[in-house]
Amino acid sequence: MTVAVVTGAGSGVGHAVARTLLAAGFQVALAGRREDALRETASGFADSALVVPTDVSHEDSVVALFAAVVEKWGRVDVLFNNAGTNVGATPIEEFSLSAFEKVVAVNLTGAFLCAREAFKVMKTHGGGRIINNGSVSASVPRPNAVAYNATKHAITGLTKSLSLEGRAHNIACGQIDIGNAATDMTARMGQGVLQANFETRPEPTFDVRHVADAVLYQAQLPLNANVQFMTVMATTMPYIGRG
Repeated sequence: MTVAVVTGAGSGVGHAVARTLLAAGFQVALAGRREDALRETASGFADSALVVPTDVSHEDSVVALFAAVVEKWGRVDVLFNNAGTNVGATPIEEFSLSAFEKVVAVNLTGAFLCAREAFKVMKTHGGGRIINNGSVSASVPRPNAVAYNATKHAITGLTKSLSLEGRAHNIACGQIDIGNAATDMTARMGQGVLQANFETRPEPTFDVRHVADAVLYQAQLPLNANVQFMTVMATTMPYIGRG
């Protein structure tokens, strides 16, 4: 039995990854804020899915998530740290503190809290694997997205820290950086998004199942092997230099 926790499992990348893991035989805890969406993700997998409504930005909620998983299955083998949020494109001089803190709370604090709780469980059960959802914005930013860019750069630092601290405990940590997987969040890409030169142009997307397959590959590796960083993106999207 391999037990995985997927955050942000109610939609988009999290939904696709959770269902792919379930189809591959994993026991999967589905975490997210909307219980109805989580139950839709779990559809058809009642025996192997655990729905746990969770707000990753709140410490008590994350602690309760991992307690529920341990109570149900006794272990955590894989964490896909995927929950994330963003706000509309906003120049930095107009970016409010509340908007910045909202993005940090989910994208960075939430990832830290989930990793911390996963670490606690994995250390007592012989190890495990954490896969952080970065973004191509973890290395090449978009304009007018200071909070998202900053938090995704910070995820890379979190990945490296977890990898370093995990060595002594058989805990592997890697990161998948995704560029324009086709989800509800990226539907706007076809209508046009702000480019590095501040022009608005449409961008290509690709099937989110390729992301799910990539995460499954990482999740199934033995713990003596790790994908440290992987970028999966639409081939012709602006990436290097955002141009």
